[in-house]
Amino acid sequence: MERKGILIVVSGYSGVGKGTLMKALTARYDTYALSISATTREPREGEQDGREYFFRTKDEFEELIAKDRLIEYASYCGNYYGTPKDYVEEQLKQGRDVILEIEQQGALKVKAKMPDVLMLFVMPPDAETLVQRLRGRETESEDVIRERLTQAVEESKYVDRYDYMIVNEDLDRAVEELHHLIESQHNRISRNLDFAKQIQQELMDLT
Repeated sequence: MERKGILIVVSGYSGVGKGTLMKALTARYDTYALSISATTREPREGEQDGREYFFRTKDEFEELIAKDRLIEYASYCGNYYGTPKDYVEEQLKQGRDVILEIEQQGALKVKAKMPDVLMLFVMPPDAETLVQRLRGRETESEDVIRERLTQAVEESKYVDRYDYMIVNEDLDRAVEELHHLIESQHNRISRNLDFAKQIQQELMDLT
């Protein structure tokens, strides 16, 4: 049976460790393709264009929107974020599971366009841990941290739109839970209707 790629959306509060979790997952398993988002925010120290993000100016990003070259896009904390279309479609055709690590606005837009997308939300073990992680990054001012916490409160109202949560307390355990959860989706009947119908026809031919 031919393996079909699954589109997966991973969201979570800023500072929850989504990026670290995705890097650990893709380093451990070669069945995943992590989509690289485009953004208008400034690169953080150590980030490179085309690796963490495609860094674009506002005008360049709006040109991508106008040409319909994004699966989704959203504005978050004053910057655009979006998912380039070509890379995702090519990886799915090759049978790889494509992960979109995107903010909630964009995630819900993908869900509206593609109802069979697997929606996952990364949670901290508790709110205080989230605050500690935000401060521990030492990349943002206290004002920005407060803004991100205010945004997290708003995002918490829509968590029920997701299918599953992953609590990122222990990284290794979170990686394994995430991998097994995604793998289990490949056996859902709704994702294998063509194969089920093939078996049905073969059985009918034998009777």
